[in-house]
Amino acid sequence: MAPSSPRDLSAARREFITHFSPRFLLSWLAVALVVRVIVGQWSWTNVVVLVVVIASQPFVEWVIHVFLLHARPRKVFGREIDTIVAQDHRAHHQDPRDIPLIFIPRRWLMYLFVGSTVISLLIPGMGNKATAWFVTSAAALVYEWTHFLIHTDYKPKTRIFRHIYNSHRWHHYRNEQYWFGVTSDIGDRVLGTAPDKDEVPVSKTARNLADSPRVRPRRVS
Repeated sequence: MAPSSPRDLSAARREFITHFSPRFLLSWLAVALVVRVIVGQWSWTNVVVLVVVIASQPFVEWVIHVFLLHARPRKVFGREIDTIVAQDHRAHHQDPRDIPLIFIPRRWLMYLFVGSTVISLLIPGMGNKATAWFVTSAAALVYEWTHFLIHTDYKPKTRIFRHIYNSHRWHHYRNEQYWFGVTSDIGDRVLGTAPDKDEVPVSKTARNLADSPRVRPRRVS
């Protein structure tokens, strides 16, 4: 990537907003907020939906990262199937500083939007549906901002962000078989993929997922 990678939050925000994914998610969030206010129907069950979405975020990130982003080509009835999102993720690992490759591809944003809308419709109560839609758009935006910032030249100023920053960079530059979380390492800790950095060897295939072994999450003794 060009040496003009953002080094401070102001420059990072300016760069962030120039890309399609953040603009789409900000628009989605704004519409979701308006819908939530119009629908009203505030109740304690809205809080339950909020907690469930937030609590599931680390595990959703983990599952998507392990089973979709790190998916290997498979032969189905003699035909090789290799998803676009997995191909894009291999390119992202090959050059983690290439800014356009950091963001969720447009097609997958549409899948996220449609999928979250369908799931929201299955939740009882219009207030709960609106809450789920709003929280999902906010969670996706937080994911994009965090992932983007980690891959810029901005250096962490807080302990929490430094922890997330280090974990994700270890995934890219030390060993691609561990540290799958982006906004949190809770999923990694629960599912056994958050070892201390020095407990696992430096991988020769962290930048070349095409030659990387299939991800088989395992606890480090």
